[in-house]
Amino acid sequence: MTTPVDFETIERPDSPNTYLLAPEGLCKTASVDEPSPSFDATPRALFDRVEALVGSYKNWSTETRDEAQLQLDLIAKTKLLKFKDDVAIRVLPDSSTPEKSRLAIYSRSRVGYSDLGANRKRVQSLVAALKEKG
Repeated sequence: MTTPVDFETIERPDSPNTYLLAPEGLCKTASVDEPSPSFDATPRALFDRVEALVGSYKNWSTETRDEAQLQLDLIAKTKLLKFKDDVAIRVLPDSSTPEKSRLAIYSRSRVGYSDLGANRKRVQSLVAALKEKG
């Protein structure tokens, strides 16, 4: 079982097998690979969309669900070799307006030094799918 990710104190490994998307200022101890876009949805509505989307992925399972933090910690199995990767997703209010939201997503491989861009692709695909359905 995975331990829920604390985005504020996250520590990333030296290996290039992780990808972190987050709003500016959220992660105090780690650099972000990509800033989070703003979504035209309340945090609750976006969380529901995230949960429905990842629930539709057959190789994904929810490890922890934190209703108060609007956070999911998931396991995503790779298609070919069935490696288990960890993905944490938290929905946050956009500081500009309460009717908008932002995401923090941390995707990381459990094995191997390099992921050949798999975690970046996973995060960017999730964001694209959420924008498309929004």
